[in-house]
Amino acid sequence: MLDYKNIIVKRYALGLSLKELADEFNASKSGVGDFLKAFEACENISYPLPAGITNYAIGEIVYGHAPGENRKSLSYEQPDFEHVFQQMSTRNNMTLIYLWNRYKNDCDVREVKPYQYRQFCDLYSKWCEENYETLHIQAVIGQKMEVDFAGKTFKIIDKDTEKEADVVVFVAVLPYSQYIYAEGMLSTKEPQWIEVNNHALEYFGGVPTIVVCDNCKQAVITNKDWIEPDLNKDYAEWAEHNHTVILPAKVKKPKYKSSVENAVGVLEKGLFHDLEANRYFSIDQFNSDLWRKLEELNHKSFTKKEGSRYEYWQEERLELMPLPSMQYQYMERKTAKVSGDFHIRFDNAYYSVDKAYLHKKVIVSANTDTVIISSLEGEVIGMHQRATRRGEWKTDPSHVPYNYRQISEWNATYFMKKAMTVGPYTVKVIHHVLQSREHEVQTYRLCVGILNFTKKYSRKALEQCCKIAYDTKHMSYTFIKNTIGVVADEIGPEGFNTTANDERNKGAFVMDPHVGDIENLLSKSSKLQEKEVLTDAEK
Repeated sequence: MLDYKNIIVKRYALGLSLKELADEFNASKSGVGDFLKAFEACENISYPLPAGITNYAIGEIVYGHAPGENRKSLSYEQPDFEHVFQQMSTRNNMTLIYLWNRYKNDCDVREVKPYQYRQFCDLYSKWCEENYETLHIQAVIGQKMEVDFAGKTFKIIDKDTEKEADVVVFVAVLPYSQYIYAEGMLSTKEPQWIEVNNHALEYFGGVPTIVVCDNCKQAVITNKDWIEPDLNKDYAEWAEHNHTVILPAKVKKPKYKSSVENAVGVLEKGLFHDLEANRYFSIDQFNSDLWRKLEELNHKSFTKKEGSRYEYWQEERLELMPLPSMQYQYMERKTAKVSGDFHIRFDNAYYSVDKAYLHKKVIVSANTDTVIISSLEGEVIGMHQRATRRGEWKTDPSHVPYNYRQISEWNATYFMKKAMTVGPYTVKVIHHVLQSREHEVQTYRLCVGILNFTKKYSRKALEQCCKIAYDTKHMSYTFIKNTIGVVADEIGPEGFNTTANDERNKGAFVMDPHVGDIENLLSKSSKLQEKEVLTDAEK
């Protein structure tokens, strides 16, 4: 839409030409000319313009309809957007879809043509943009929470490695009370995003009707038209769990989340300077300082009105919806295949699955506490407490058949026979590993790993390494993995398995090692040259 107001002023006050106006406002010369002709022909408005008039009002007077509408739109009943704005600004829990339904029902009664919901929202958005300069959006108590990341980041130093890690600060605010919550994050991925949003609701003591967020990937996938944004699945589920609604701000329109923008500014101009002066070695240490200073800020009196953020929040929290009995937990999802030991691997740990699903694909869903395993059809077939350390095994004895030797090719007999082809110390190590876990099946992968070293190293090297492991009482896969390379080097060429190379080179022509010497090459070159001279002489 053209900037009607400034075009009129610069045309009649400064005398700019049509070309100059078109260049000034990045518009076509004909478009500017057509507007000025319509303005001059209009009897209801002239220069100088009335005080406080907006572009929307100028367009409506000059053209007889709202800016952005074509002549066909006159067949639609025009909504009273000023009334809509007033309702949205002053009524708690009011929504656009409710007001559109009321407008549509009124149109049906009067037998006039209403706009569809999508058009209604789009026109209301344009109306708000064009009238924003004269309107003040009044925050409604308990209606909204705005969230965003601060632009300022901090550093945490690892005491052991002296490496630095970036800390991003999440900020949430209730616009009515301006009560602020903030938290430092070492990761901004979806699980951590869900977690800090949970912490914000807990800090505020309730759930607002609407959550306004920026268009970060943790919250929004696409937001082309603002009316129907494509939300991140987990964030949408978080909102449904808390009975609230996600309303992303318009792309590159900070006024749609002005309260959190202001809160970020308050933090960056104030307590962030104090935090910046400190050195931190853990995220807990950083957040402890941040929350202490945040409490001071929220209890500090406003400079331009009575009371503090805390005092206004005491009133606002009574209007918030109650928190759910349980917080929403982020679910990680992936597919996995059940191995020969009746376990699947997930997040560097192992979880048993019912024997009926041996070698089949399953779906894994996990939160911070629980791992749920389901069939591809969605039936839950296993549930475990989530492992707390790398390499941990979670086995339900009922998942493993009593006589699993008849079902799986992996069993103690199988691995002992394999070990016998290497040597007696390898047998002792494999026997020890098979007995090292509560359930034998938990050791099968370790046995496979140990015996597979013969693919790269010779059996002699593996047997020697197992002897060292037996003598030093370090009979584990990790010890052998870290030792066998050194053992093989000490043995020499016989320490490595060269069978693969021998097979690859079978039938090849083996050259003398001196064939590439410079003397041999020069001699061959001389003989070829002499042969060419004799050939030419014969011709």
